[in-house]
Amino acid sequence: MKKLMTLVLLLAISSITFAQKSEVKAIEKALKSSNYGDAKSAVSAAEALTGSMDDKLKAKFYYLKAQALYAEGQGTDANIDEAITSLNNVKELESKMGKLKYTEEANVMTTNMMNAYLTKANTAFTNKNYKVAAKGFDKAYKMSPKDTLYLYYAASSAVSEPDFDTALDYYIQLKNLGYTGEKMNYSAINVESGVEETFADKTQRDFSVKAKLHKEPKDYKSESKTAEIVKNIALIYVSQGDNEKALGAMADARSENPDDIGLLLSEANVYLKMGNREKFRALMEEATQKDPENSELQYNLGVLAAEGGNSEAAIKYYEKAIAINPNYVDAYNNLAVVILGGEAAIVEEMNGLGTSSADNKKYDALKDSRTQLYNDAIPYLEKALELRNTNVDAAKTLMNIYSALGETDKFKAMRAKVEQMEASAAGN
Repeated sequence: MKKLMTLVLLLAISSITFAQKSEVKAIEKALKSSNYGDAKSAVSAAEALTGSMDDKLKAKFYYLKAQALYAEGQGTDANIDEAITSLNNVKELESKMGKLKYTEEANVMTTNMMNAYLTKANTAFTNKNYKVAAKGFDKAYKMSPKDTLYLYYAASSAVSEPDFDTALDYYIQLKNLGYTGEKMNYSAINVESGVEETFADKTQRDFSVKAKLHKEPKDYKSESKTAEIVKNIALIYVSQGDNEKALGAMADARSENPDDIGLLLSEANVYLKMGNREKFRALMEEATQKDPENSELQYNLGVLAAEGGNSEAAIKYYEKAIAINPNYVDAYNNLAVVILGGEAAIVEEMNGLGTSSADNKKYDALKDSRTQLYNDAIPYLEKALELRNTNVDAAKTLMNIYSALGETDKFKAMRAKVEQMEASAAGN
């Protein structure tokens, strides 16, 4: 009886093994004819038997399963995610076995899949199809988790869609991974073209410099993306009405990097988004103390002061911005706007005067004040137009000022310039 039971057990095991191989062969057969529907059905049937498969057959099953689910790129998002997991299972299992029968093929398949998704994602991003781009970069990251740059691209694409829930998930992953985006860049100037070019690594760059094909080598580290990531996490929380989480995200980041000017500005932007302009102003003032030669900070404080009706402070900040950066077009524009903002009160007062001798005298004084106001604004508008010759707003304002001042020749010249700008814009 004992021998009979053993024989029955052996028959049962043989039967199970035969069934396993039969189901795996069914997947293989369907794949050979590109019948991915049947292949996926066979995968489902074989899945139930994986617990008793030996490692050799299981590795083959995982590889075939990946092909069936990927379906040459036609599988669903969920199927393709599962295919990526299955390919990773092949590599992990065979690594433990010490026998890499399917690993090489799995690596080739992974590389081909990743290249296909990167091409698709890049094309989609260029065409502003950010939803497709985000999915493509996410798939590439899942296939190569060491390339966290792809996850950053997925987050950037999702936030551009905008798909804030997906973007938040990606950004939180980046934050938890400690992703900064910092890396060393190696560049040199092409001797023939005079153009600065970036190399994949220092060795290639140095070899080209030594061969005298390039000159003036330069090593520099790319800017950290930490502030941008934390800022976007916080702003998404604000958009979702979760201000506490937004401020918590900023506080955590700043506690780790208290001297990071980018994070400070990000926190200021979060408060601005929340409508807390006083806190925004305070943080901007703190930022200018940390970075007094930053023209953009001075400019932003000018905007804030102007919006708050403090023209004197706005002019001071805009002038500081220009002193730091003499080519700051928007600062010149805004300076002129603040100065001309005083015209409304003058005109209102002029219109409220009577016809008495005293009123006529007051009228003339106010008229002189308005003329002075025009003359004060002209240099800033002219400079703004000089720096940006397509600045139609500056040109129109100058045209109106010249008309009000009775400077006919300048008015005609500026009117012709405005008409030329508008015609050029219409042509485009």
